[in-house]
Amino acid sequence: MPTVLGQNQYGKAETRVVRVTREGPVHHIRDLNVSIALSGAMDDVHTRGSNAGVLPTDTTKNTVFAFAKEYGIASAEEFAVRLARHFVSQQETIHTARIRVEEYGWDRIPATGGAAHSFVRRGQETRTAQVTYDGDGESWQVLSGLKGLVVMNTTDSEFHGYVKDRYTTLPETRDRILATEVNAFWRHAGRPEGEKPDWDASYERTRGHLLAAFAGTYSLSLQQTLYAMGSRVVDQEPGIDEIRLSLPNKHHFLADLRPFGLDNDNEVYFAADRPYGLIEATVLRDGATAAVPVDLTNLP
Repeated sequence: MPTVLGQNQYGKAETRVVRVTREGPVHHIRDLNVSIALSGAMDDVHTRGSNAGVLPTDTTKNTVFAFAKEYGIASAEEFAVRLARHFVSQQETIHTARIRVEEYGWDRIPATGGAAHSFVRRGQETRTAQVTYDGDGESWQVLSGLKGLVVMNTTDSEFHGYVKDRYTTLPETRDRILATEVNAFWRHAGRPEGEKPDWDASYERTRGHLLAAFAGTYSLSLQQTLYAMGSRVVDQEPGIDEIRLSLPNKHHFLADLRPFGLDNDNEVYFAADRPYGLIEATVLRDGATAAVPVDLTNLP
């Protein structure tokens, strides 16, 4: 029996684009995940293998980055309208364009000194706790923590002076986006007996210390930032003797706009989700003994 082609579409899914708008020391970010589906006169590519009417999906990805630079991102809806109009109006064989956009919201982290380039992802972290007790009244271990707290600095981060060998291709940078997902467990000193601790207040203070240290550290490496975050918690919270941090480096690479005749002055980035650097360490009060399991911050 003969066959006929039914509904079909093609495109590029989940292009991550981050647009930074700089108004002097005040920065604004729009963080989108853009998926494009195109359909139209595509019989020939399916039945005869002819690509004459096919706009490559790689081109649609490039268009997302170029439009972010040329037009900015006023809103997810406005950006999607512009993209859809472009694809349908510029290509005869494309009759329909479907643009799906997810936007990830960021809240500004209050910072001293007038800086306004630090943000925390909205509504992402999960509060965690682990209590271990063997029944003898002495061997309590109370761990509090969080996972999935996504933070970003759009400047005040460098990375250079590292070891290079024949396989090293990463360019040095004096100004980069530093973004990570904070996963942490901290250990409370003493036993949870007697006067009832205010765990909620302790959590909020510790979370605040982590954010303040991230925003306030001029970073030469993510390791340096991790140590500053852990040190601030231990220094500011007498009841916490140890904190274990796991910080995946959420890489943001400058999009190469040169093929389109456009400059990229630290404005348009490709947000890569994997592979990623993973930085982990424990910060202790001097004289304390490490007791938080090293793999605890990696549990799903």
